[in-house]
Amino acid sequence: MSDFRTVARLEDVPPGTLVPVELDGEKIVLAHVGERVYALHDQCSHEEYPLSSGELVGDQVTCVLHGARFDLETGTPRALPAVRPVKTYQARVEGEEVQVRIG
Repeated sequence: MSDFRTVARLEDVPPGTLVPVELDGEKIVLAHVGERVYALHDQCSHEEYPLSSGELVGDQVTCVLHGARFDLETGTPRALPAVRPVKTYQARVEGEEVQVRIG
């Protein structure tokens, strides 16, 4: 499995925000909720719309195109019309850096 790699500075991902980043050609959305930063594939599994354009509600991200909602930790769909999960990645904060493992 590959190592964690820095994708953003923590100050660039304020609490309550969705921030798009890219790592090795992989489009990822970072979601900062409470003390934790989550990382998901930045594409709704329903209509291939960027989740980074969505809204955070608790521990879920809502796609603004049709209202599909996904669990930030597991990528599991929580509201129709999505029925397929979104890929998730391991994320961590090391000092002032947000790091993601995509392997």
